[in-house]
Amino acid sequence: MNQLDLLIPFALPPAELARDLLRQCQAPALAMLLGRGRAAPRQSHDPFSRALPHEHWLAQRFGLPATAQDCSPAAATALMQRLGHAPDGGHWFVLHPAHIHVARDHLVLTDIGQLQLEEEESRRLFDAALPLFTEIGHDLVYGDARTWFIRADAWAGLRTSTPSAASGRNVDIWMPEGPGELAWRKLQNEVQMQWFAEALNEQREMRGQKAINSIWIWGGADAGVLAQQRYAASFGLRGWMRAFGDEKPVNSAAQLGQSGGHRLLVLDALTEAALAEEWGLWLQHLEYLDRDWLAPLLVSLRAGTLEALQLVLTGADRSITVDVTRGSLRRFWRKPSLAGLSA
Repeated sequence: MNQLDLLIPFALPPAELARDLLRQCQAPALAMLLGRGRAAPRQSHDPFSRALPHEHWLAQRFGLPATAQDCSPAAATALMQRLGHAPDGGHWFVLHPAHIHVARDHLVLTDIGQLQLEEEESRRLFDAALPLFTEIGHDLVYGDARTWFIRADAWAGLRTSTPSAASGRNVDIWMPEGPGELAWRKLQNEVQMQWFAEALNEQREMRGQKAINSIWIWGGADAGVLAQQRYAASFGLRGWMRAFGDEKPVNSAAQLGQSGGHRLLVLDALTEAALAEEWGLWLQHLEYLDRDWLAPLLVSLRAGTLEALQLVLTGADRSITVDVTRGSLRRFWRKPSLAGLSA
């Protein structure tokens, strides 16, 4: 069957803002898909979960070991595999170079996607931090500029948060808890002090960029934990989502019609604006997605070149799934509506 699952993180705005935002939004293709499609019951999520709804959905969809809502997905070793590393044992975590800033009375983690960290800069920071890890018996592995890995067998069971779940919030609430908690905080503090003296951060600040002044840990998994391939092809897997497949670029909705089977497309254009709470920019990006992606997919459904489309739309604390077929589009008595985004 020629079916596409389309995951759009942060398509559901905060409930308190939804009415005003949707009143301004011009997204006719999305309104048609929501109005004519068959929606499953809305799923509510704990707003203090250590991973966001779309992250839990991906982890479950690709068969990562089940974790509680108070722990991030076990993605470390699957992501290592995609970045060219195959650990032969132990328990591993993902590490991200990060920026934490001082708010009025607490510390806040900045969205790591905004850091613009270059390869050469990341290598310098990695080399500066490496002795701190080896001195206490932890392997540190370089993945790419934004992604490193630490082996910490004694920390298995440490409850960690994804950076997206913690971004823009008081980091105290999202810091690791459980086995190795104190050892991690001590190591994190030592890395912060080491990097404080790095000229690299002064150079970044002179260019108007944020200093890399901390590291973030999450995604603990035993060696050998890999993602299960559920799709004939997956597109738009960027950042840590590469754990679920190769990073295949897709430039247009028309390109998706060139192959069949059950496929996945992730469109994350709303993520950065939502995490920064820039809702005017969020509206612009949603209208772009509607014009450049959803409208062509709607045409494909009507023409029968795409047989079924499953929309998976998430927010910070809820998600909805809507199934759309060529037949459901004939339900002319159902008016196009964006009301499902605020449900």
